[in-house]
Amino acid sequence: HVLEVGTGSGYAAAVMSRIVERVYTIERHAGLAETARQRFEELGYDNIEVRTGDGTKGWPDAAPFDAILVAAGGPGAPLALQEQLDVGGRLVIPVGDDPHDQRLLKVTRTGAATYSEEDFGGVRFVPLIGEQGWPESGNRIANDRPSGRARTRSLPEMIAAAAEPLPDFDDRAFGELFDRFGDRRVVLLGEASHGTSEFYRARAAITRRLIEKHGFTIVAVEADWPDAAAIDRYARHRPPRANADPPFQRFPSWMWRNTDVAAFVDWMRHHNERIRLSSRLAGFYGLDIYNMSGSIAAVLQYLDRVDPQAAKIARERYGCLTPWQHEPSTYGRVALTSGYRKCEQAVLEQCRELLARQLDYAQQDGVDFLDAAQNARLIASAERYYRIMYYGGAQSWNLRDTHMFETLEHLLEARGPSAKAVVWAHNSHIGDARYTEMGIVRDEVNIGQFCRQRFGDEAALIGLSTHSGT
Repeated sequence: HVLEVGTGSGYAAAVMSRIVERVYTIERHAGLAETARQRFEELGYDNIEVRTGDGTKGWPDAAPFDAILVAAGGPGAPLALQEQLDVGGRLVIPVGDDPHDQRLLKVTRTGAATYSEEDFGGVRFVPLIGEQGWPESGNRIANDRPSGRARTRSLPEMIAAAAEPLPDFDDRAFGELFDRFGDRRVVLLGEASHGTSEFYRARAAITRRLIEKHGFTIVAVEADWPDAAAIDRYARHRPPRANADPPFQRFPSWMWRNTDVAAFVDWMRHHNERIRLSSRLAGFYGLDIYNMSGSIAAVLQYLDRVDPQAAKIARERYGCLTPWQHEPSTYGRVALTSGYRKCEQAVLEQCRELLARQLDYAQQDGVDFLDAAQNARLIASAERYYRIMYYGGAQSWNLRDTHMFETLEHLLEARGPSAKAVVWAHNSHIGDARYTEMGIVRDEVNIGQFCRQRFGDEAALIGLSTHSGT
């Protein structure tokens, strides 16, 4: 698919239509566009579409394009056109600071957000008029808006112009800088290493501020649900679960068993001492999927207490997973050859049955029911995750992030319509996959994408990065 900016008589579009599948061409002069359209119809060029409009904005509905040709010179390659290139696609455009003196530039999209450029020498074209080009009569960019890869400022210079300095994490002003996100329903905080102290301290400082000053009550982290539940019991002054294994024993144990997380959880516990309404207590929750054995144990212990007969049935259903619950990746290998569809059906039936009896069980203890229900969901998702992980591709990643987002939705629903959540996860989970190589190249989704689609402007996605750390 090829986009042409500047239809003119239609000659170039007609030539291209003979060698490509489809041509989309934009002309800002309505009379020229209509004449070209009639000419294409008369000559039988049925794989060309013509539109009247601002060519610097491209044709988003038809993107991505394998090639974009611009038959007019602009101050730079419009950002809209670059973003509408497919990975590997090429944009050819005359550019220059003078509307009447240009260089022919080829821009190739090499990744989700990376491009390469090649200069083919001096040329002279009519000015590219439009929002991301030249105005009708001046020598400045239309509407004073940046035109994308303009030659006047480098990327580091643009970043420096937008950057705001951050004080030390212990400085009260650090948290105050994030008050701008206090009205959001969900604030997602990323990190880039799964083990750098500065990331944990920064997220803790931001989260403390959002909890204390803006009423956030959910801290949902990239950790397994049953492990985080043990921490939540401590933070909300609830008794520990009897005979439970110590939390966060699975690799990488340092991700949550570290002094920065311990300090933050102690702060949560101290904060909750001052809260009288249970609905306003700040809770610590896990979104992830891996600790299947801990979830099985939690479901069985809950049912032993509230419904012993149901517990007996649950043990039978989970029995097919028992040999592999401590090393579930082994289950995935066996499931490839042994036809273990019975496990899938059993764990789904157990999850459905537990949720179907929500009204009966929740009357006894709504908090404990939420814990048991989410563990049942985790087991069902984990069974499928380990069964499909050996097929490769995006399916297992997408199942995991879908499960994590659905867990976040269940938490928000359980905590009430005014509940607000902070999410701690790796940058690859909290960015919007639609605008990175994850979604563009690998067909992957993530929590950040789902939050944007579900909550719109009520979701804030904040990535964290550093050049060094502890």
